[in-house]
Amino acid sequence: AGASGADADVVTDANARAAEIASRHPATPIAVRTMAIVQVSVFEATTAITGRYPAFRVKVTPAPGASVEAAVAAATRTALLKLMPPLQAAIEADYQAALKSVPDGAAKSAGVAVGEQAATAVVAACAEDGAMAPNVYRPHTTPGVYVPTVFPAVPHWGKRKLWVLTSSDQFRPGPPPALTSDIWKRDLAEVKAVGGKISTQRTPEQTAIAQFWEATAPAVYWPVARSVATQPGRDVTDNARLLAVAAVAMDDALIAVFDAKYTYNFWRPLTAIRNAEGDVRDPGWLPFIDTPMHPEYPCAHCIVSASLGAVLVSEIGAGPSPKLSSASATAGGAVRTWNSAADFWLEVAVARIYDGVHYRFSTEVGTAMGHKIGELAVSKFPKTTR
Repeated sequence: AGASGADADVVTDANARAAEIASRHPATPIAVRTMAIVQVSVFEATTAITGRYPAFRVKVTPAPGASVEAAVAAATRTALLKLMPPLQAAIEADYQAALKSVPDGAAKSAGVAVGEQAATAVVAACAEDGAMAPNVYRPHTTPGVYVPTVFPAVPHWGKRKLWVLTSSDQFRPGPPPALTSDIWKRDLAEVKAVGGKISTQRTPEQTAIAQFWEATAPAVYWPVARSVATQPGRDVTDNARLLAVAAVAMDDALIAVFDAKYTYNFWRPLTAIRNAEGDVRDPGWLPFIDTPMHPEYPCAHCIVSASLGAVLVSEIGAGPSPKLSSASATAGGAVRTWNSAADFWLEVAVARIYDGVHYRFSTEVGTAMGHKIGELAVSKFPKTTR
């Protein structure tokens, strides 16, 4: 039921379809959570058929002989329908296309049943994880003084139930540098110079990188994981595990980074440069892209890319890395490639400086957090039983 490279395409194709659907949600943290639930559902359904791994989050009735193809399709469909019902038509269309090549019969019916069981159980297990908690953020002000009334994104995210971390502050970093420090002065000057909407120091290549990584949705990250998952000779169950580990690592990474962001509440370059003391101040400075609506420190793109990268490094092992690639909707569908996971996460980090929304120290801290979370996810996920 899963010993060929062709079978692996069942899992990676479903991942591509799910990532496209999930990325239609306007809130990236919710889209990342959706993908974690989908990929864990696919893993639980697949291993219930192949018996390769113990369960991770829920118990699913073993179903040897059931169709893996049908199970993966049904798990993906069921999870997405429960999480994104307004997109039912697109979800159903993908499901029917995936099932078209599966012969009718007992194996198909059993596969559909195990996929639906797995996804229903995983969604239920996450129903009270805190993702839908009300927004009770209180804007900082003094009585009678106006402040902008657009609320920042997901201030409650750091309080969500976790997949592999023991607490959202398990890897919380120390505070950002003091505003009198050399690091602060250096990094503020750097982002002002290369991250402005009008910059004479940002090169055309740096601008291309900045435009590419303005994208935040899951669709920009998952092709990188599939670059490894689609290598010849891989097994369908191992790919289900790889993508589930990557998904929970990225979801826990966002929980951890929002815990830190709202703990330190550190100002973005736009605020800092317009309010800085001395020659650094520029009251008209604008970043290259719109500043995200949440505190700056640490960098969320960096923690997500590094958590994914750490999972891929563990999967690749000591052998040579395949070419990694992805495309970005914010760069007109442009494709970028990287020779290693390290090249990938380092590019993401500098992109956010070129975008004008992060300081270098914040990218370094976010990347370090991501590595720890990715490595932890690998160590916590079920190991093979045979």
